[in-house]
Order: sequence, then structure tokens, then C-alpha cells
Amino acid sequence: MGLFSAAAAQAFARNNRVVIAGAGIIGASIAYHLAKRGGNVTVLEKQRPGAGATEKSFAWLNAFSKQPRSYYDLNLLGMAGWRRLTLEIPELRIQWGGSVQWATGEEVERMRRNISRVEQWGYAAHLIEEAEIGKLLPGSVAGTVNAACFAEQEGTVDPAQALGAILNGARTLGAKVEYPCEVTGISIAGGRVRGVETTRGKMEADFLVLAAGVDTPRLARMAQVNVPLKESPGLLAHTAPAARMMERLALAPGANIKQNPDGRIVTGTDFAGAAKIDTSREFGEKLLENARRYLPRIQEARLETVTLGYRVLPRDDHPIVGFAQKCPNLYIAAMHSGMTLSPVIGQTAAAEILDGVSVDLLNDYRPARFA
Repeated sequence: MGLFSAAAAQAFARNNRVVIAGAGIIGASIAYHLAKRGGNVTVLEKQRPGAGATEKSFAWLNAFSKQPRSYYDLNLLGMAGWRRLTLEIPELRIQWGGSVQWATGEEVERMRRNISRVEQWGYAAHLIEEAEIGKLLPGSVAGTVNAACFAEQEGTVDPAQALGAILNGARTLGAKVEYPCEVTGISIAGGRVRGVETTRGKMEADFLVLAAGVDTPRLARMAQVNVPLKESPGLLAHTAPAARMMERLALAPGANIKQNPDGRIVTGTDFAGAAKIDTSREFGEKLLENARRYLPRIQEARLETVTLGYRVLPRDDHPIVGFAQKCPNLYIAAMHSGMTLSPVIGQTAAAEILDGVSVDLLNDYRPARFA
């Protein structure tokens, strides 16, 4: 049997039952990569796949402002992972047109510093003249521009479409996805997870992965593990499908705008936590009107929904990923930039769970730092 004996293969088959709590983009990617390796995977989702942060994400695939270098490298590998996934999952749709970003006032110096740093690190981003904005974003009205850049290797996905494609890929490889099915308890004996209690009954597990977004801290506390997140709400306006008009992201002062493959325009103000939580139609129209200042072509786009999502933002802004010290078969995966990072997190988590290795890329982001 190649590198493995028959006995080892049988032991592997008995001891690779992985239960994943959470069917967002991180849980789905881990499930897909585990199933691809032959893992016995069951994903449990308390509501429905993507119902948390994933389907409400702007889903900008980038490493532009990521620091320190190890975090930048991790995001860059995440971007490369999305390109790999398009070869493995043909129905996955990604827009790789890059992003056009411009700034005024105090944001100018920050943009210039970011550009200088990432260019030194080999990132395909550079400063551009104001006239280039109109060429890259036809029909745009940039307004005041004190600095602008084009990050040509960046992209975006429709998070719901991407999640569906990856989950379907996992199912095709044998993974089970059960919902609505909430984890209500974790069975621990001898310092290890033995199974979970759910709204559908008890389930045995050789490994438990907590990838439940903002619900991860509550689940981790059941095993006396600390996963500290801070609140970071984000509001987005989504239009009904419109004619194709954007092939890249527009990151303008006070307005981030993109168009999903299905034609829907998505826009929000920035990537900081929303100061005001308002999901009314009136507020959605204001977000859309704000975007129209820069892209008058979306004038006819009709508002469909306004979403409020809570980003999975750890206390120190960096991923929390790896086995818990207190419980060596409990794997934590909680992070902002989950859309960008999901392919590389899925791949590395599968290696750590199935092969017992410690992936160096993740060493700065272990749960132990909050123990």
C-alpha cells in the first residue's frame, strides 16, 4: 500500500472522523481539503451555510495592507489558493480584475506607505496617475484625487456562490453537511474531545474543528478555551442584477464598490466597524447614492437588500488557528480576512489534522497566545 501499511490505513479510517462546527467559508474550505485527503468529515451548521459573516462579506481578495510580513505572506498564499481552487472546482467564479484605490487627506500618506512596503515585498500594486482611474474604471467620476493605485493581482468573489461551490465540492468528495444542527455541548474525557451534543443528537468525533465565526468563542468556552473576538459590524447595500459595468473593485474615499458575477452591485463605506447599525431601505439607498457619486453608471441599479454582518475579528486583529493547548484534538479557526485566507487555511488545517504536522506559516497565530 505504498508508504502505509494495511494496519495504518485501517487505523487512519477509524481515527479521522472530523466534525466541523460552522459552514461558513472557513469551515467549508477545511471540509473540502479534509475530504480531498480522504477524511471522514461532517459539517454542522446551526442555521444554514453562509448565514453568518460569509454571505455578508464584501469579499475583497487581497494582501494589500496586511502586516506583519508573516500575515501578508499568509494572505498572498490565500489569493494563490483561490486560483488553485478554480482549477479543482470549475463552477467557482472569481473576478481577477484587480482593484483601483484612491485617497484624499490623511489617507494619502497611509496609501503611499502601503504601496512602498508591498512593492518591496513583490506585490503587483503601484501608484497611478489620476487619468488612469477612468481607463481602469470606465464611466467613473473620481472627484478629488491626491493619490491613487492599481493592485492588479487582486480579485473578488460572490461569497454565497463561492461558498456553495466549495461545499458542493466537499460533498462530492464525501463530506456531509447537516443543517439546521446546532452544537449544544462538547464531550471531553481524558483531556480530549470525544464527541459533540447537537440538536440532532450525539455525534462521536476524533477531531472537532470550531469554525463558527462569531459563535466560536461560546463553543470554545465549553472546552475552557479562550477565543477573544471584538465586535466589528459591517453594512452593505446590494442591488438587483444589473448590466455588466465593472471588471474590478473600486475603493474610493468613503465608498467601496464592486459587481458580482451575477450582475449585483455591492457597496459599503469602509472596512472599519460600522458606527451606525441601520439596515433600513433608506440607509441602503444612501449607501447606493454614495457609490453613484463615483460611478454614475449604476444610477439605474435597483436596491435589493441591506445586510449587516459581524466580522470575525480576533482581539489582536490576527487569525486564531490551530489546536488548543488544553485539548489537543480541538482545532480553532477564527479570523478576519476569512474570504482571502480560506483556501490556505483549509489546506494547512487538513495537514495539521490528518498528518499531525505543525505548519510553520501558522506559528504566529496559535490559540495559545490567549491562554
